[in-house]
Amino acid sequence: MTSGDLLPSASPSTSTSTGQQLSRSAGLADRSLAPTAAEKELSGILPAAGHEPSPAAKSPSDDDDNGDDVSGSGSGPDPCPDPESLARVSSGPAYSAFSKSMKRWIVAMATLAGFVSPMSANIYFPVLNPLAAELGVSVGLINLTLTTYMIFQALSPPILGDFGDMAGRRPAFIICFVIYILANLGLALQSNYAALLVLRMLQSAGSSGTLALCFAVVADVSVSAERGKYMAIMGAGINIGPALSPVIGGLLSQYLGWRAVFWFCLIYSGTWLVPFVLFIPETCRNVVGNGSVPPQNWMNMTLVDYIRARRHPPTEKSAAPKRKLRWPNPLSALKAVLEKDMSMLFFYNTLIYLAFILVIVTLSTQFAEIYHYNELQIGLCYLPFGLGCCCAIAVQGRILDWNYRRTARKIDFTIDYRRGDDLSKFPIEKARIQPVVPMLAVGVAATIAYGWVLQAETNLAGPLILVFVIGLCVSGSFSILNTLIVDLYPDAPATAVAANNLVRCVFGAGCTAGIEYMLKAFGRGWTYTFWALLLVVFSPILWILTTRGPGWREERRLKKLQAKAKKEARSSLSSG
Repeated sequence: MTSGDLLPSASPSTSTSTGQQLSRSAGLADRSLAPTAAEKELSGILPAAGHEPSPAAKSPSDDDDNGDDVSGSGSGPDPCPDPESLARVSSGPAYSAFSKSMKRWIVAMATLAGFVSPMSANIYFPVLNPLAAELGVSVGLINLTLTTYMIFQALSPPILGDFGDMAGRRPAFIICFVIYILANLGLALQSNYAALLVLRMLQSAGSSGTLALCFAVVADVSVSAERGKYMAIMGAGINIGPALSPVIGGLLSQYLGWRAVFWFCLIYSGTWLVPFVLFIPETCRNVVGNGSVPPQNWMNMTLVDYIRARRHPPTEKSAAPKRKLRWPNPLSALKAVLEKDMSMLFFYNTLIYLAFILVIVTLSTQFAEIYHYNELQIGLCYLPFGLGCCCAIAVQGRILDWNYRRTARKIDFTIDYRRGDDLSKFPIEKARIQPVVPMLAVGVAATIAYGWVLQAETNLAGPLILVFVIGLCVSGSFSILNTLIVDLYPDAPATAVAANNLVRCVFGAGCTAGIEYMLKAFGRGWTYTFWALLLVVFSPILWILTTRGPGWREERRLKKLQAKAKKEARSSLSSG
């Protein structure tokens, strides 16, 4: 039995024939989310400047799946089209050659991988006191392992994100999980503070690198018009992790001891890694294009496809050029931070992140102080936040995709579900930011109310309801802006998400270290009011991104085209 009998797969032979068929198509538009330069080289696709995507290029199955008229103009095609003219219309290559079932399988695995980083950070909270007692150190020294964890949480994604954009998602994921598994093995067996400190940093390096890769995988396989629902699904692991992990950690610590926490992390990651190595194909567009180009390197092949290739080697050598790997450049993330629109987006997204993460970080200490709960009871109090995140996931994707179609209809823009849209002609900033405004308004009000309810030390029901609303609205807004980050940086989505992660973790490390001092100095009410009002004060950033963002995005696109032309000119001169 082959992998094709078990799971949907794109075999090398099928991919090659598909790539040859697509390479004969003409008229590929100049798109910001179209097949990459590597795909064009590998598949022989040449762009035709000025060609607009035609309605004939849409995938009927995708239109049926969405159930909406996405023509943009609202006027249908000629009821009696000329068959000859229809035959001459070239549809161009599909944005993704993966089947719909394979896309769902890939995104499902990315969702499970996205759970690892927030799980590792938050499952550790219930074992702080038991660790301090057993290792014979102060709680202050144990808290130092939280600080070093966040530092590596900021440093690791720029390196692994750039490596994933260059070498492929599969080798990057495998490296992350191998490091993570070894770190958890050491943490479960260690018995001294020095080993705990070093291994927690190693655990952070392995787990945090997966976040950028998860967002990049979704960008690899989904066009902008349907990316909202896939991002919402993938964000489930990231958003629910902080809510469920303390409950899991509290249960394991109370009944099995603190070492069980690390054994659980090891088993979870190992269980994920086995099917990934066996069945999940490479998706990086710099490596396999839209999925129709067979991987040239064994590390980008699934284990099943590698064994099949060894047993039945291809009769013809692929004409695809071999890629030259380089050492990952963490400064690539800094380039994204220095872009006008990206820097503003990173900054405001970080403020949103701080608004809900500071509520989550301080929930355990505040509830223990006010309601005198034990570790397990406090862990259960995180569930409303997780439920709010689940509700956000259920509606967020549909809202994003609906607003994308609504915006397209308003400007008479034709959505192409098959090849992807030319975002240089589409206000993607407006389509993504519009749903954020009302959600964030409700979230700000809930955060302010949460602070004053804690200040009054009311019944537990009040804070729990408000934590649910914060998870629904504030965390949901954070996920929507993460989708926009991927849309604005299509050539290197993992690097863009890594840059966002770098900014928010640097700010997060400093703010989480000082939040307890703020609570003591200003009280609960004014502390949470301060962080909520920051979102109001800097909210004009959203308006600036909506109005000025498209122009800045076009400047960046033209600069990249000029740089690419100069590079090709130098290469031709040196070869000549």
